[in-house]
Amino acid sequence: MSLETKIITDLKAAMKAKDKVSLRGIRAIKSALMLLKTDGNGTEITEQAEIALLQKMLKQRKESLSIYTEQGREELAATEKEEIAIIERYLPEQMDEAALEKVIGEIIEKTGASSMKDMGKVMGMASKQLAGQADGKAISGVVKKLLS
Repeated sequence: MSLETKIITDLKAAMKAKDKVSLRGIRAIKSALMLLKTDGNGTEITEQAEIALLQKMLKQRKESLSIYTEQGREELAATEKEEIAIIERYLPEQMDEAALEKVIGEIIEKTGASSMKDMGKVMGMASKQLAGQADGKAISGVVKKLLS
């Protein structure tokens, strides 16, 4: 089932249940998907593009959450937390740090990386291989840890 189909089904269910929180988050995802679909470049939307879109939305919400928390805007921070939870429902399961270290360790062995100079090479491969399973900040942290 494609993400768009899943979103439409969940949107209908949230409407029937009168779940305003889910409605707000699902509508945001649907809107972003529509914008991606009609951006004019004529390419087919792949699963990777959908995951990248969801990760971008998640990152934006997390940045807003940290800003709202710093400024003491708890009502806005609560809204962002709710939307983060909804977006995370549609992302693949995130890897824990131990699994991340194992995969990145294998990538380091493949590339022959030995120092921080090789970080770009490792990050490129790791980002492609772990797309949707871990965010860039987590990948970067593990790569730095293993290369230093």
